[in-house]
Amino acid sequence: MPSIIISSVEDTIRAAGLFRERMGDATVVAFSGELGAGKTTFIQALCRVFGVTVGVNSPTFSLVNEYFTPDGSSIFHFDLYRIEDPAELFDMGYEEYFYSGDYCFIEWPGKADHLIPEDALRVEIKVCDDGSREIIF
Repeated sequence: MPSIIISSVEDTIRAAGLFRERMGDATVVAFSGELGAGKTTFIQALCRVFGVTVGVNSPTFSLVNEYFTPDGSSIFHFDLYRIEDPAELFDMGYEEYFYSGDYCFIEWPGKADHLIPEDALRVEIKVCDDGSREIIF
């Protein structure tokens, strides 16, 4: 499995650029990792790599935020941490997002794993003993 090491918060943009080069044609990317592993921080950096200029924040309470790239394409950022029932995703019309062809970055996909597209790129962010992060995909 390919992986990328992030040695510090300042190194996150470099790692996100490298990840972007390696993610191929994937548009739905599911990010797993323990609380505090850096999922949101990495998605913030990844959005910057895509050219998003507005602040990128975790959509913990809204479930999804939409950001725009310079060419007007959408990036949807999901945080499923607080969902109690996957039916909440049905209520918001998750299929329109996940199958739109737009980028969808999903934190805590395990909360609704059976709804994540089979061809989604699965990513795990691990906290290493020295405090660095390993992005495994």
